[in-house]
Amino acid sequence: MRPGRLASVRRVQSYRDHDATGLAALVRSGDVTPEELLAAARARAAEVNPRLNAIVRDVDPGALPAPTGPEPEGGRPFAGVPFLLKDLGQDVAGLPTSGGSRALKEHPAAETATVVQRWLDAGLVVFGKTNSPEFGAKGITEPHAFGPTRNPWGTDHTPGGSSGGSAAAVAAGIVPCAAASDGGGSIRIPASACGLFGLKASRGLLPSGPARGESLGGTGVDGVVSRSVRDTAAMLDVLAGPSDVSPYLPGGLPADGFAAGLDEAPGRLRIGMAWRSSINPDPHPESRAAVQRAADLLGDLGHEVAEVPMPVDDAKLAQDFLTTWFAHCAVSVDEARRLTGAGEDAFEPDTRVMAALGRATTATDFIRAVEGRHEHVRRLAAFHAEHDLLLTPTTATPPPRIGAFDLPAPVALLQKALLTARGGGLLRFTPIVQQMIDQNLGWVPYTQLANLTGRPAMSVPLHRTADGLPIGAQLVGRLGDDALLLRLARQLEQAAPWDAVRAMA
Repeated sequence: MRPGRLASVRRVQSYRDHDATGLAALVRSGDVTPEELLAAARARAAEVNPRLNAIVRDVDPGALPAPTGPEPEGGRPFAGVPFLLKDLGQDVAGLPTSGGSRALKEHPAAETATVVQRWLDAGLVVFGKTNSPEFGAKGITEPHAFGPTRNPWGTDHTPGGSSGGSAAAVAAGIVPCAAASDGGGSIRIPASACGLFGLKASRGLLPSGPARGESLGGTGVDGVVSRSVRDTAAMLDVLAGPSDVSPYLPGGLPADGFAAGLDEAPGRLRIGMAWRSSINPDPHPESRAAVQRAADLLGDLGHEVAEVPMPVDDAKLAQDFLTTWFAHCAVSVDEARRLTGAGEDAFEPDTRVMAALGRATTATDFIRAVEGRHEHVRRLAAFHAEHDLLLTPTTATPPPRIGAFDLPAPVALLQKALLTARGGGLLRFTPIVQQMIDQNLGWVPYTQLANLTGRPAMSVPLHRTADGLPIGAQLVGRLGDDALLLRLARQLEQAAPWDAVRAMA
């Protein structure tokens, strides 16, 4: 074997030691080829995906749309780096996007999503799509269509959701960075559960086209889960900026990009720490340990941290979130039925319950919930007048076990009976709804705030439980403070490197 080829093989053997930025540099230098990296990614997927069920659809990179426009000076920033899309909303024309639903499992998308095209324009090599709960409606990833995805840190546990497949793939070393999205915490929750970094960008910063100007009425946003802050920053540079159908002109775009300013000191920040949620007033001790670990490290770095009450009425916020979420779920089910001709039984019972509740919501209740966001924005703005950032746990418990949220048999039978009788209005007066709220939000009561207010938020992986399961801490900034959050994350990453310990799966 030629010496140069031998060095290349050794580079590929250390594939898991590099983040996406590092792999791109190896391709540019000629140390490895894109084909070698893709082979390494596929080999790792073949090794661990049968245990994890993170990737649910193989994709032929040669069948994807070509990059658009001329190659930028200096080359495409992630040329040759293996990448995975989330099988929810991140469409490729002609390929199915299931949204975790049996009804859409083989239904081809009509158009390529703007964010997907931007990833392809950056040179990323997409070779698969990752698992998601049906329509992204849960903080766990256990769809009936594909089965549960398992956490590489403990395969009896969930990787979170709805970007659970992407997070499991990154944590297991299949790819260093993967596509994700966040409509209520779906980047930050799996980042927390899998020991990764996850940023939900400010509203309007990233495009949602071409099918719609914004996702979930402005609460949803695409992004990535990654092992390094610099990867997330560079991916933000790839995605940021409006498209032709964007409803807003984004602010907060650094002149030189997000990645270029990462090592600039964030300055001394005033941070308010809150962990008492009305939804889960007694979070798990490991959750409190995670936020205290972050507070201690921030204090050591010179920032001012003080405990404060939760700055918003989070019980009302949860009600507003779920009211709009159920209505969007009803629309998603109806649209899937229109596109495919599927019957009601093609959807999971929990999805049908959410859709029935959405259909039973009056127009005035829906508008009242949407308008309620302004009060949450005002209260958070009052908090940010005194504090630069809000620090909370990312989740109220460590990652639950697979199947922990399955309905007990008697409740499931009641659910089935009401669905058969089309008792959507009656569902509101049964224990089913409260049980769904407790299950869906009880372990993740902190993340919806950033979605409803449009503020940027991130989960940083600073803590592991006594059993070795990751659990993150969340920081929420002012609108447009994405660069500040990234600089602070970089400071934390350098002070307490989190990529030194790898999942064993």
